[in-house]
Amino acid sequence: MHSCIFRKITFGLLNNFILIGLCILAGWLLRRLRILPDDAHRGINVWVIYIAVPAVSLKYIPYIHWSSALLLPAVMPIIVWVGSWLIFKLYSLRWPMDDASRTALTLTAGLGNTSFIGFPLIMGYYGQAAMPTAVISDQVSFIVMSTIGATMAMSQASTDRITLADIVKKLIQFPPFVAFFIAISIPVFMLAPVVPLIDRLADTLAPLALFSVGMQLSFSGWRADLRYLAVGLGYKLLIAPTLILLIIVVAHLHGIIPQISLFEAAMAPMITAGVIATQYNLNPKLANLMVGIGILLSFITTGIWYYVLKAFS
Repeated sequence: MHSCIFRKITFGLLNNFILIGLCILAGWLLRRLRILPDDAHRGINVWVIYIAVPAVSLKYIPYIHWSSALLLPAVMPIIVWVGSWLIFKLYSLRWPMDDASRTALTLTAGLGNTSFIGFPLIMGYYGQAAMPTAVISDQVSFIVMSTIGATMAMSQASTDRITLADIVKKLIQFPPFVAFFIAISIPVFMLAPVVPLIDRLADTLAPLALFSVGMQLSFSGWRADLRYLAVGLGYKLLIAPTLILLIIVVAHLHGIIPQISLFEAAMAPMITAGVIATQYNLNPKLANLMVGIGILLSFITTGIWYYVLKAFS
């Protein structure tokens, strides 16, 4: 009986990781073979951001039983961001770097890829039951990106003053945030008639997001930025989740919620953070290398963190 269950779980994990690998490889190969236009990922990203991620919010958020236990996944992105800002501020005092590079590192190491990579990996390691916790971390990550992150990028690139109205406008125009707000506001029974449709749309997230990631992977010129990459990815993949692990241990937290909080903290740099850095000319090459190399390394490091978490659970 137990061996059958173990084989079923192992087979399910294997299938999920085969899906992850195939989707990323397909995107990378089709881009390198020039079967798809160079900017084809933009259209896929529009579907993911405007359709798939909102559907995931509507699928999981209405069924969450809110409690104080959900505080950790909600504050985790803020802790990771503050740690990123602090470590690169201190690093630049000891080893001076230009402001554009420091901002690019703060953005990419301070914001995790909690949806494009995070959701598929969490479904692979932990299954559907872990998704509500992951969605909370992802939404807070987006809020940090859209407020503090965007303000930092715009302030670095422009002398114009960024107003609160600019920040609020970005929030209310971002579909995943709107869907999150609807999901926590609308009664479950009102969603019941469209649940099958929401499920189908949410199912498109993992393959399309990973396909898009594969198309955007690029590693050219990484040796010139090796020092910055080492400290940036060292923080994002190792130090940031260690901070969350310390909180879990000190607070004696147990169960799936703290595990997913740490697992999301261990994700690769956020693709959107790299896009923002590129848009505002904040060392675009470094930002893209942080994202591309970080995604590949995160497949190894998240596996390590998974087994570390099992030891503490």
